[in-house]
Amino acid sequence: MPLPGPRNLLTDVPGVRVGNATDLRVDTGVTVIRTDGAWTASIDIRGGGPGGRESAALEPENMVGQLHALVFAGGSVFGLGAADAVAAALSQQEVGLHLKAGAPAIPIVPAAVLHDLANGGDKQWGLEPPYRRLGFEALDNAAEDFALGSVGAGRGAMAGVLKGGLGSASLALEDGLVVAALVVANPIGSVYMPDGQTFWSWPWEIAGEFGGARPAGTVDASDPMPELSRLDSMGRLQAGANTTLVVVACNARLSTAECKRVAIMAQDGIARAVRPAHLPFDGDTVFALASGELALVEGPRRQVQIGYIGSAAADCVARAIARGVFEARK
Repeated sequence: MPLPGPRNLLTDVPGVRVGNATDLRVDTGVTVIRTDGAWTASIDIRGGGPGGRESAALEPENMVGQLHALVFAGGSVFGLGAADAVAAALSQQEVGLHLKAGAPAIPIVPAAVLHDLANGGDKQWGLEPPYRRLGFEALDNAAEDFALGSVGAGRGAMAGVLKGGLGSASLALEDGLVVAALVVANPIGSVYMPDGQTFWSWPWEIAGEFGGARPAGTVDASDPMPELSRLDSMGRLQAGANTTLVVVACNARLSTAECKRVAIMAQDGIARAVRPAHLPFDGDTVFALASGELALVEGPRRQVQIGYIGSAAADCVARAIARGVFEARK
């Protein structure tokens, strides 16, 4: 049976590092995913209120299909400034596309943001939102080990009406293949079953990674909008106010179109962990990255391998969502 990698983090995929920067006064933050080169990538968006940048560059029909870093941030539209900082810093390091001699390197740095503007903290920043500064800090902090819970982009996150957060999980599969996920859980849907203690993700939990709670008996899941989602004391039932941001990564050699398929499959991890998911209010977005380290077979068997990667990615997403909320509420 597949088990987590040594860290049970996104960074179990060789060549990726993660950095968090948190502003406790503003109650927000930024998370940067830094790859060791241009990794093949794509994106799938299922929520009705997404916020981000450079997503079109990752569509299979377009030219680039790769990225050098990825940014998740609080702050809604203001959080996009964090990606500006990361792009500027990487360009100074000569990381990016070199289209003409003497011109600056052009890093491809997609970003996705969540709405935490109403979740506390001092948001009166005037003309100086903190996200550019936090982007530089998170990039500088990028490492193989990183904190989970109420940190980085997960600092101001909510899950339903409870605290959300930053989570991660991995699986080491056969023949050296590694699949992992990192999420920022800020959904309107509930991550808990009606008992308020057991995660919907519990069937996929490994080694008590998010507390080991199990349902005591038969569970009534007939309510399409559970109470922990429906209670709107914080005014979260509005477009763009909620989202689950996800990146899944593997060390296989995939095309942009194959990354797209993995991202589509990984969306099912959100549906397993959050009830309900993909609402008009949410901005659920999944990025899929591939380092290219391991070649897959050619021919019909290749599609089976891609399906295996996508299924493992969905499992990691479900676990990472519960783990992020669990760590944030400890």
